[in-house]
Amino acid sequence: MPLLRWFALLLVVFLLQGRAQADSEEDYETKQWQEIDVPLPVGPAEERLQSFYVSMVTDNKFFIDLATLSVGSDGVVRYVLVIVTPSGARNVTFEGMRCETRENRIYASGRRDGTWSKSRNSEWSRIKDVHANRHHAVLFLEYFCPVGVIVRDATEAKEALRSGKHPDNKMW
Repeated sequence: MPLLRWFALLLVVFLLQGRAQADSEEDYETKQWQEIDVPLPVGPAEERLQSFYVSMVTDNKFFIDLATLSVGSDGVVRYVLVIVTPSGARNVTFEGMRCETRENRIYASGRRDGTWSKSRNSEWSRIKDVHANRHHAVLFLEYFCPVGVIVRDATEAKEALRSGKHPDNKMW
């Protein structure tokens, strides 16, 4: 009889463990990623711009406004990007980057007077290491998502930009 009770107790333990595991899997499946609402930042200022290297193939200059660089509780690195062409034309965008999914999004484009125009197509898109948008791949690989993992905070991202690479990106 004691052996039968032991088996019954063991069976109850296994059943309870299975139910607990099923509950945790259901919780995981129902928790969807939710992006937080973030206000548009102030327009970029020259004294806050940090340059970063993209490629010897482009003559454009690339900058991040360090005052706008943030890491949200939703796992999105947000920043103002400034691209300056050799002729002096400026392209200013407020963007977000998700390291978890290797995606970026443009929230708004900057105007000359420092105001913003919200993007008509503000969908998340896959970051590809191609010539036309190489700067997004560089930001992802070298500064904001070293080895595919998001930086801990804005300070870590700023230090990576200032030093020219994230310390976790080791040269082999």
